[in-house]
Amino acid sequence: MSLSPPHPPPDPGRQLSLFGTEAADPSVADLAGLLAGPGEVVRMGGTARLSVVVDAGWRVHVLVAELTARGLPPTWEAVGEPDGPRRHLIRTAYASTLAPLARAWARGPAKRPPAGFHLNGRRLRIWLAAAGRAEPSGFLLGLGEGDTECWGPVGRALAAVGLAGVLLEAGAGGPAYRISGRRRLARLAELVGDRPAAAPAADWPGSP
Repeated sequence: MSLSPPHPPPDPGRQLSLFGTEAADPSVADLAGLLAGPGEVVRMGGTARLSVVVDAGWRVHVLVAELTARGLPPTWEAVGEPDGPRRHLIRTAYASTLAPLARAWARGPAKRPPAGFHLNGRRLRIWLAAAGRAEPSGFLLGLGEGDTECWGPVGRALAAVGLAGVLLEAGAGGPAYRISGRRRLARLAELVGDRPAAAPAADWPGSP
């Protein structure tokens, strides 16, 4: 699988958002966006490892590029039953650079955003690449099924950047936050930046 850069160069004619993807260089802290969604973190000594299961090959492509850009080239493999939905497990090696993120999010066997958790364009971009999908009434940002302690703080962080969403539980198509309304969807598109080359236009907000 050939890899493309995490995203194409920004349009010089577009005004940059304070919270958008071009507001700062990529950092390991951006990977909090993966944990806001379905990503998991495991600690071992002074190191930690991130992993996430995704449902499409294009997500593998984009996330491998994002992780590699932060010095964490991952591995990936197909998972699940052969006759079931095609899914892919992506995970980093154990790395000391991930330890601060793991300490901030680990609450025993569960994960929970640290005090002061916030979202920005780079975190949202990674979350969307892992678990975002379009639907007729808006855009869904998927959550971890067992991460109920995360849902409230993550929802408040979305609202703080102008993306107040409706929490959908598993029986209603979630767990996920639904972002809807023209203004909020435009805000989401502004924050996450240009569509990666690997992502289908239908699966990226603001794509023509």
